[in-house]
Amino acid sequence: MTSEVGPLRTVLLHRPGGELKRLTPRNNDQLLFDAIPWVDRAEQEHDAFAEVLRGRGVEVLLLDELITEALGDPRARTAALHSGVDERRLGAEVADTLRSHLSSVDNRTLTRTLVAGMTFEELPAAEGQSLVRRMHHPHDFAIDPLPNLLFTRDSSVWIGDRVAVTSLALPARDRESALTDLVYAYHPRFAQSARAYGAHSAPVEGGDVLLLAPGVVAVGVGERTTPAGAESLARSMFADGLAHTVLAVPITQTRASMHLDTVCTMVDRDAVVMYPAIQDTLTAYVLRPSGDGLKVTGPEPFLRAAAEAMELERLRVIDTGLDPVTAEREQWEDGNNTLAVAPGTVVAYERNVETNARLEEAGIEVLRISGSELGSGRGGPRCMSSPIRRDELD
Repeated sequence: MTSEVGPLRTVLLHRPGGELKRLTPRNNDQLLFDAIPWVDRAEQEHDAFAEVLRGRGVEVLLLDELITEALGDPRARTAALHSGVDERRLGAEVADTLRSHLSSVDNRTLTRTLVAGMTFEELPAAEGQSLVRRMHHPHDFAIDPLPNLLFTRDSSVWIGDRVAVTSLALPARDRESALTDLVYAYHPRFAQSARAYGAHSAPVEGGDVLLLAPGVVAVGVGERTTPAGAESLARSMFADGLAHTVLAVPITQTRASMHLDTVCTMVDRDAVVMYPAIQDTLTAYVLRPSGDGLKVTGPEPFLRAAAEAMELERLRVIDTGLDPVTAEREQWEDGNNTLAVAPGTVVAYERNVETNARLEEAGIEVLRISGSELGSGRGGPRCMSSPIRRDELD
């Protein structure tokens, strides 16, 4: 896969469920949600999103189903228990009890537990006394839930014929990469065909990675992806001949712009939708291979650097919103976070009325979906999807 806009053929989604029901006013900040979603409605919205994709001929893979199927391999169960049971936090006795219990459940129940978590109140009974049990509140998590698993974009990125399993920056999301890696390592669909990079040790997240054109990749560097993460990914791509130019793009380290795809996504071969407040100030360091190392130049204006690397005279830029206030509101509501299903056709949240109108005025077909509950974790259609296969552009 070499672009953001080639016709989408296969995508990985995660249908939200029990993990969202774990969110409370006491823990939603820690679990990176700005509000407590209405879970039934979130499920309905996600089902509608999946149907829009299927209606355009896209094969939709659901992460929980893939995890369950991968757990049929005993090695996958061992890896799952290792990542899900934190002996350092639980202590040896509680950890052993929990591992023993999880070893006895069926694959679907194990998947559900790894995703939705388990409280101390739900732990299997054990004989004797345990300080760990006594000192934890019954509703504290023995296994943390993963509500952000909804945003499948971040834990893996397909580049060419390879998948990079990423290292997520924040503790609330740490186990997501382990579950994604489990699928690529042990699921029959991928185990024999996917040539996977190991998880990068330095933080890099998929929402920061844009495949601008064959051989040209932009990597946002900010709240979630570090300079070391961007450099590690660039070196891997250069070594495998998957890129000739990587643009490392500094972005503001704030919640509103946690990833590059919160301020800019591609909507056509030569067009991006972009938050206008950063259009003139967004810069890029240009990385290219040089012998056994890197050549780094810049920074220079991002749009100019991107167009030059893509061998375009210029990139068409479609602004978020109509005025500064609307633009700020619609950027916060993921107006820039579109998912291209083909050149000039994107999925977007329906509530970003002005941005969608501007896209259509520029000749972009907009497939609107509802996101009133899905957006409470600050992610749009691109965040909620991990493309696995796209057709190459002519």
